[in-house]
Amino acid sequence: MNGSETRDEKLTILMPVYNDWEALLLLLPLLDRELKAGGLAVGIVLVDDASTTAPPKNFAALFEAIATIDVLSLRRNLGHQRAIAVGLSYIEANHPQSSVVVMDSDGQDDPKDVPRLIRECVTHGGEKIVFAARTKRSEGWIFTFFYHLYRLIHFLLIGIRVRVGNFSVVPPRALKRLVAVSELWNHYAAAVHKAKLPMEFIPSERATRLAGTSRMDMVSLAVHGLSAMAVFGDRIGVRLLIVVSAGMVLTVTAVGIVIATRLVTDLAIPGWATYATGLLFVMLMQMLLVILVFIFVILAARNAAHMLPTHNYGQFIGDRQRIYG
Repeated sequence: MNGSETRDEKLTILMPVYNDWEALLLLLPLLDRELKAGGLAVGIVLVDDASTTAPPKNFAALFEAIATIDVLSLRRNLGHQRAIAVGLSYIEANHPQSSVVVMDSDGQDDPKDVPRLIRECVTHGGEKIVFAARTKRSEGWIFTFFYHLYRLIHFLLIGIRVRVGNFSVVPPRALKRLVAVSELWNHYAAAVHKAKLPMEFIPSERATRLAGTSRMDMVSLAVHGLSAMAVFGDRIGVRLLIVVSAGMVLTVTAVGIVIATRLVTDLAIPGWATYATGLLFVMLMQMLLVILVFIFVILAARNAAHMLPTHNYGQFIGDRQRIYG
């Protein structure tokens, strides 16, 4: 796994896969048709996230736009986001002049949008990462409800609206910068925001799975969302500190009003007012202590050694094999 490998294609499609080989076999012909119509030739890199079923050994049909399909087999299951980080780092190390389309292997990222993403990237001179911004989702109402709740919490805590997933195209210059961002190990889209890389968006509807069922349960989705928010832990800590500080100012003001009213006026003060104000003040002090500890942990983490995908990705690749081309 070194930089000596070469290839003529200037476009690579990266797909993390965990046991979704059936959906992948349905997706590839659709993708090949759209790429051919767009006059594009690509190589595909599949990151096998330690699947329990083996990848396909042969294909029933020959592809016209897809020149090669390589499989990177990981030594252990890392999860969707870290599989993407490994794949991006591998491509940057071995094919540094290639733009990379990041997409899912289950068909929910519509192949028709791949040429659109690439054209938009070319329009901006290959200087911006272009994301597919979701305009409509295909999941049920329960998922949709919690997704919108997550978006609200994310915006309140971080100040950034959740608009995108992983479906995107990364030009070579941006890829070189991105793989040196330690936050990429936690969450791809959040790392792009954190690194302040230039971005553009095109509208896209999320399609339905081509086969099988999603292996992402509510716990996995919660972990995925929290991983994105953890990238902005310092910003969350400061925002919470501001909110608690404002609450403390209001509480101290309320206590002062109660005391002043009791000492300098003849107005009756209900007994519960003093107790309620004091209890609220104690609670706010406890919250302030917790948030201060949180902030110091975040600041201390800045001095710790971080996982750099560009340096560490090779430790997780167990094997590379070409299954087509």
